[in-house]
Amino acid sequence: MSVVSLIAGASVLVQIVMLLLLLASVFSWYYIFIKVFTLRRARRLAADFEREFWSGADLNELYQRAVGARRSAGSLERIFEAGFREFMKYRKQPGIDVADMMDGTRRAMRATYQRETERLESSLSFLASVGSVSPYVGLFGTVWGIMNSFRGLANVAQATLGHVAPGIAEALIATAMGLFAAIPAVIAYNRFAGDINKLATRFESFMEEFSNILQRQAH
Repeated sequence: MSVVSLIAGASVLVQIVMLLLLLASVFSWYYIFIKVFTLRRARRLAADFEREFWSGADLNELYQRAVGARRSAGSLERIFEAGFREFMKYRKQPGIDVADMMDGTRRAMRATYQRETERLESSLSFLASVGSVSPYVGLFGTVWGIMNSFRGLANVAQATLGHVAPGIAEALIATAMGLFAAIPAVIAYNRFAGDINKLATRFESFMEEFSNILQRQAH
């Protein structure tokens, strides 16, 4: 009883369940590899920008560079660009209150922060769905296969293990495939969620420190 023969001998519904689980696993691994490189790039760009920012570089030069490289800029650089652009707009208005100026600057950075975190969190919901649903889908295929196996025993005068074993083995493959799809998705989701939370904390810390710098300039 090879695995291929067991899959080929399963009922149509169980085969459909196995195909769905296989597709879910393939898409999960695709998103996992994409997310690994995306988060690695996000961490590298954030570290590079922080190093340049805290080295004492001129804010106007950093802003012009961020505007010129908007497509390739990292999340932290986009947050800086949004905040500094809003700050300069308010600063050109005569008689503007410092509190209103800083409130608008923080809102601009917060809006960009939300967009960047949503972009980093893309496809995480798919991994979470695969991780939570796949075992139950596989279990459904297993239950259906076992039901068919026992129904087939109705036409057998003497039931033996040889009659039951192939059907049960076919059914259990669906559960195995469900776990095969779910386990990597759950591990990847937890790892990526932790990495994104660390990046989000990093972005929020920068926003607070940058707001303090702009507030001192406003005064």
